Amino acid sequence: MEEKITKSRTYGTRPRGHYIKVFVTSKELAEIQEKSTKSGLSMSAFLRTVALNQKVRSALDLDAVVDIVKVNGDLGRVAGLLKLWLAEKRGQGASPIAVESLMNDFRMLQKQMADLMHKAVRGPR
Repeated sequence: MEEKITKSRTYGTRPRGHYIKVFVTSKELAEIQEKSTKSGLSMSAFLRTVALNQKVRSALDLDAVVDIVKVNGDLGRVAGLLKLWLAEKRGQGASPIAVESLMNDFRMLQKQMADLMHKAVRGPR
């Protein structure tokens, strides 16, 4: 690797006056480009993150969080409809134990989804 010193410049929020020239094959370059694109980072930011042994987050993780948020919202709406049904029908057609069990299942699923969203965004707790 060859290090070149250039005139001090500011890219983003930090002044960066050095760059590193790295020789790679065409296949390696394509793989690096693909991985940086999947992570949502520029190639420079991706390589810096990897070289400094920091965790690279995939942009796909954030897409998964958006999907989980939508499912979580749907689950909340279903629970709301159940609550409305209970208020209007006073539990007709279902035992109180079955309804309470279902509500507990909703709460457990919402907690699991919140944990998954947190893990995808910030890593394990």
